[in-house]
Amino acid sequence: MLRLLTTIFFVSAGIFLYSYFRELNPGSVEVRTSPSFQFELSPVTLVVFSMAVGAVLVALAVGMRQTAHVIGNWRSTRLLRRKEKIDALHREGTHAIMSKRTTEAISLFERALAMDPNRVDSLLWLGNIYRVEGNFAEAIRLHQRANRVDERNIEVLLELANDLEGAKRYEDALQTLHKMLRIEPDNLTALIRKRDLLIRLEKWSEALEIQHRLLKANLPEPARKAEAHLLTGCTYEVGRQLLERGHPDKARRYFRGAIKKDRTFLPAYVGIGEILIQEGKTKQAVEILKKVYVKTRSNVILHRLEELFLEQGEPSEIIRVYQEALRQDPNNPALQFYLGKLYYRLEMVDEAFEILSTVEGVQDQLADYHKIMANLYLRKRQMEEAVTELKKALNFKKRVVVPYVCTACRNESTEWSGRCRSCGVWNTLVALPLPDAGQVFPDQDSKPLPISAVPYQGIASPFETV
Repeated sequence: MLRLLTTIFFVSAGIFLYSYFRELNPGSVEVRTSPSFQFELSPVTLVVFSMAVGAVLVALAVGMRQTAHVIGNWRSTRLLRRKEKIDALHREGTHAIMSKRTTEAISLFERALAMDPNRVDSLLWLGNIYRVEGNFAEAIRLHQRANRVDERNIEVLLELANDLEGAKRYEDALQTLHKMLRIEPDNLTALIRKRDLLIRLEKWSEALEIQHRLLKANLPEPARKAEAHLLTGCTYEVGRQLLERGHPDKARRYFRGAIKKDRTFLPAYVGIGEILIQEGKTKQAVEILKKVYVKTRSNVILHRLEELFLEQGEPSEIIRVYQEALRQDPNNPALQFYLGKLYYRLEMVDEAFEILSTVEGVQDQLADYHKIMANLYLRKRQMEEAVTELKKALNFKKRVVVPYVCTACRNESTEWSGRCRSCGVWNTLVALPLPDAGQVFPDQDSKPLPISAVPYQGIASPFETV
């Protein structure tokens, strides 16, 4: 009722004002809309008409603006709800992964991607699931799609490199890591992964370059120590490759560089010895190897010296070396065993029997010991003792021919090399028997990828089967 009365009041007031002003402003105004058409209006009517037109135009403008605002709000609300739904699917997918519900997780991530095909984190998670399941092709496809959406996403590039490495596409993995390093040149994860791939591919020069960069990084002391050991190994491997390719002078520089980094790094000493032997400087090689043995007390060096002296037809020299070593360490069962085995190789039966029959501490490690003793008893026509030794030899589960053992992973090998073919650590192969059969092997901080070890000729299987 109040609205009606108010409306009647304003209408009445308007009519009154219109009549009042019209009386005060008599006459008319001629209005032309075209050359042939015109009409007349009173001044008050023209003013009121103009105001009405302006009001209509303002109302239309405000109405259009409000309509656009309403439509925009509707679209925003719709997109927000859609995003919330996608977020919820992704969140449920991550929870399913953490709960080991892999099939459900795949379904949830796929539903999220059906609504938003360019959602990077869903592509990332789904690709990781497929990689874990061994479906590298699908993992690569999803991570490549994520990379196209966000080319500078480091996490995507790293996961893509993992996929490519899992699919054994090592060169493609290297290229992906190279992209990462173009974006972040000092990314340690990318540098380490690239270094490991280069080691796997035996691209030692490139691996050595990256290793120098890693050592310049601000690493904690334990990690720095491990990386320094790896630097020594890479330096040695560059030298070994150069030696194999016929560049002994260049190889010598790298071997000396490895020794400068680690005075106890046996493979580099052996490498220098091999260079001298190739150059015909056998006596110089022998002198160097003798000095290395005095410094390292490594039986591997004795093996190499044994082969060298036997090749030269000078068995008395290696016997003298063994005897001197035993004078300095008379209770070393390993040295006693190797000297006895040398006597056996040289058909010095009495000397071999005399030293081997008194050896203690190697019987439980080597089948060779019992085989040699059996043969010695046979030659002495002591049949019962020979049969006893053969039975002991046959009780060994593995046929062992003077093996070497890795102090990092305990893998045994009949060939010595500078790097363990099982765990990939350098300077860890030592000769059995060990002086202390129960010794605890030291832990290694750095364990690169397994490799195909390349032994030096003359060190590999230096003793014939008994």
